[in-house]
Amino acid sequence: MKLAIASVLVGSAASFTPSSFINGGVSHSVASTSSLDMKYKVAVVGGGPSGACAAEIFAQEKNIDTVMFERKMDNAKPCGGAIPLCMIGEFDLPETTVDRKVRKMKLISPTNVEVDIGDTLQPNEYIGMCRREIMDKYLRDRAISFGAEPIQGLVTSIDVPEGHATSEEKYTLHYQEYAEGKSAGTPRDMEVDLIIGADGANSRVAKAMDAGEYNFAIAFQERIKISEEKMQFYEEMAEMYVGDDVSPDFYGWVFPKYDHVGVGTGTVVNRPAIKQYQKAIRDRAGEKIAGGKIIKVEAHPIPEHYRPRRVQGRMALVGDAAGYVTKCSGEGIYFAAKSGRMAAEAIVKLMEGGKRLPTQAEIERTYIADYDKLYGPTYTVLDILQKVFYSNNGAREAFVELCNSKYVQQVTFDSYLYKRVQGNNPLDDLKLLGDTIGCLIKGYSIAKPDAAFSNPVESMKRL
Repeated sequence: MKLAIASVLVGSAASFTPSSFINGGVSHSVASTSSLDMKYKVAVVGGGPSGACAAEIFAQEKNIDTVMFERKMDNAKPCGGAIPLCMIGEFDLPETTVDRKVRKMKLISPTNVEVDIGDTLQPNEYIGMCRREIMDKYLRDRAISFGAEPIQGLVTSIDVPEGHATSEEKYTLHYQEYAEGKSAGTPRDMEVDLIIGADGANSRVAKAMDAGEYNFAIAFQERIKISEEKMQFYEEMAEMYVGDDVSPDFYGWVFPKYDHVGVGTGTVVNRPAIKQYQKAIRDRAGEKIAGGKIIKVEAHPIPEHYRPRRVQGRMALVGDAAGYVTKCSGEGIYFAAKSGRMAAEAIVKLMEGGKRLPTQAEIERTYIADYDKLYGPTYTVLDILQKVFYSNNGAREAFVELCNSKYVQQVTFDSYLYKRVQGNNPLDDLKLLGDTIGCLIKGYSIAKPDAAFSNPVESMKRL
C-alpha cells in the first residue's frame, strides 16, 4: 500500500479475449484526410492505468475516435503494486488482477521495534497487491473492447500549433510503431484534435506542452523468489521499514506478489545512493528472504508534486505525467486511474457528443478544479507528514510508536482503503496530538543520528 500508514493523520489533520486486440484484427489510419471522416480524434499517449481508464471513457463515445499509444503492450512497470480496496469495486477489477490480499502489516523502526497492524480490518477488507503487467493489460484490453484503437508505438515528438489554445488547429504526433517481434520501429505521423498525456514521469506530452519541471524520487525494487516455506510468512503480510539506512526521506518495503516478494526502497534527496539503500533493505529483511533468487531488477522515477501546468490548449496531463503521486506514501496507481477517468469524463461532457472541442479554460474549470478539490488536501497533508516523520531517525521512531494506537490504525485504513476519512473522534484526535508530542520526545532521545551525505549537483536535477 506504499505506506498507507503514513496517511494516518490525514483524517486527524483535516468477457473478452485480452490479447486478441493487439496487433490483430484492429487496424488504424494514419493522418486521415478523408472528407467523410468528421469525427474528432483523441490520442491517449500511454497505456498504464491513467491512459487505459481515460481511453475507456473516450471509446464509449461513438462520435469520438480514440487511439491509445503504448510502447510495450506487455510492459511490467516497476511498482510496489498496492491498490486500495475501493479501487477494486470502483473500477470493476476482477480478483484475477490481485495477487495477494494483505490483511496484516509490520512497521519496523530504525532500532527494529516492530508494530503489528491490521487488527482493525474487517474480514472482507484488505489491501490488494498486484503485478502491473497483469492489471495494466486488463485495463488496456477493456478500453480496446469498447473501441479504443491500440497502437504499439512510442511517441517521440509532437508538433504543437502556435494558436492551439484559441483555435482548432490539429496536433501532429510523430511516433515509432513497433511490429510484433521486431525491435526497430517504423516512423509514422498522425493528426489529432486532443491529447491526453498519460506517459509517465518522463512525459513527452508534458515536454511538448511546456508543462514545467518537477522534483522526483527514484524507486528501486528487486523481485525476489523465496522458498514456499518463507513465502508462507508473506501470505497476507506486508512489511515496511523506516530508518536512514534504508532511505533518508522515504521507506523500504517487502510486498508479497503471486509467487515472489517485491523488495525495494526510494529516495528524493540522495538518489545516487539508491543501491546502497537497496542493500540495506535486503539486510533488514534478513532471514525472511535469505536464499532468495533475484528474478527481476526495476527502477523508475516518481514525481514529487504536480506539474506547474497540467493543461495547455487541448493537451491535458493525467497520472504520473501530471504529478499525481502522494508524498510520504508514494501511492500513485489509484490516483492515476482516477485522474484518467475524471479527465476523460469531463472532456467528453464538454464535447457534447463529439460536436465541439473544449477550450483550455473549460478543461481547467472541470477536470483540474474537480480533481484538486477532491484530492488536493490529501497531497498537502501527506507532504507535511513526510517532512515531520521522515526527516530523521527520532521522528521515525515516534512514527512507528504512534502506529501502535488502534485509533491511528483505524483512521489509517479507513483513509487508505476508501479514500475518505470516517469515524473521527475529536477527543481521540486531541489525545493523538498529545501522544505525538510525547512520542517525538521519546524518539529523539533514543534514536541514533542520521548519516551525513551531500550531492548538491544531482539533487538539483528535475524532470
